[in-house]
Amino acid sequence: MTRTKAAAWAGGALYLLMVGLLVGAATRASGTVHAVGSLLAVSLLAGVVRRKPQLALAMALFGSTAVVAGTADSLHDGLAPSYQGQFLSFLAADLVLGFVVATRTRRASIVAVAASTAVQLPVIGLFAHGDSMTVNAVIAPLAMAAACMAGLLSRERREHAVALRSQEVDKAVTAERLRIARELHDMVAHSIGIIAIQAGVGSRVIQTQPEQARETLRAIETTSRETLSGLRRTLVSLRQADRGATASEQSPLAPSPGLADVEQLAAATADAGVRVDVRRSGGERPLPADIDLSAYRIVQEALTNVVRHAGTGHCRVDIDYGDEELSVEVVDDGRGVTGNGSAHGFGIVGMRERAGLLHGRLSAGPRPEGGFRVAARLPLPGPVGVPVEAR
Repeated sequence: MTRTKAAAWAGGALYLLMVGLLVGAATRASGTVHAVGSLLAVSLLAGVVRRKPQLALAMALFGSTAVVAGTADSLHDGLAPSYQGQFLSFLAADLVLGFVVATRTRRASIVAVAASTAVQLPVIGLFAHGDSMTVNAVIAPLAMAAACMAGLLSRERREHAVALRSQEVDKAVTAERLRIARELHDMVAHSIGIIAIQAGVGSRVIQTQPEQARETLRAIETTSRETLSGLRRTLVSLRQADRGATASEQSPLAPSPGLADVEQLAAATADAGVRVDVRRSGGERPLPADIDLSAYRIVQEALTNVVRHAGTGHCRVDIDYGDEELSVEVVDDGRGVTGNGSAHGFGIVGMRERAGLLHGRLSAGPRPEGGFRVAARLPLPGPVGVPVEAR
């Protein structure tokens, strides 16, 4: 940072030196040569422009005015052939003016435009002669207006880009909140539903079948511990994301569940009194992490609804690994939909959102032969590679 600052100020000093050389040397050259030299010299102010644009504008106006005045003195002394191009050096100040308008506040931009006008127009009126005064009096305001318009367009484009980025951030935050809400709902609702069923069974048999009651309590303990572990993973991930944790800090966390854990899910559901038959077909293979997790959550939510609402002791889970899509289906032979049609709450909404985010489809509804069916089809990218662990 110190070197950059020193380079900026060194460039400003060199600019002033170049202006002095243009004014004091090469007196036989035309005004156009001096003006072009002033335009080239303004590149030395690049560092000052980035740090202090107003100061750079003042230096550019001073340098351009010095070149115009020095050229005029040479012309009056008969040392230079013409006035043509005498005021081109002010284009250097106009370039800096455009940068000020593009990057500074509106108040600072108005002050910069007023200062440029207050310097350029009187200088043109003082040193221009004949037809050149009329021409330069027209060209100078047009050049300043063009620089200001370019600066305004650049400012609007930058503000628009900032607004778009802000909208993208808001959308990302909303999407992340929905994802977390789905994760917590799928995980907690399933586990609490299982615990509630098991607690009810335990309370009924605790006097007559103490051994079964102990098994039920052990199942409740296991399910509770798994739920707490899942909540811990979610909360720790959120805290680490807030403080910018490194991958090495996150490595102790257990991986997210996937279809490979469906059998374990079926065993937990069986403890709640619903036997689950898991059938797999197609070329079973590793899946992308987002598809694997979403498919698991869809199965989990569907089984939760079976335990809570179906009133049956059996259901089936079919998983088909197709070439182009993954098909997941959960079917039961229970009571289907209750009288008010709201037996499955927000679970189906969450399943539809998961499928939609992956450009998939989900259907859920009662079967003509009785019971309820949830079917999801999730497109697979090809070729399917090894999944990246979800954080």
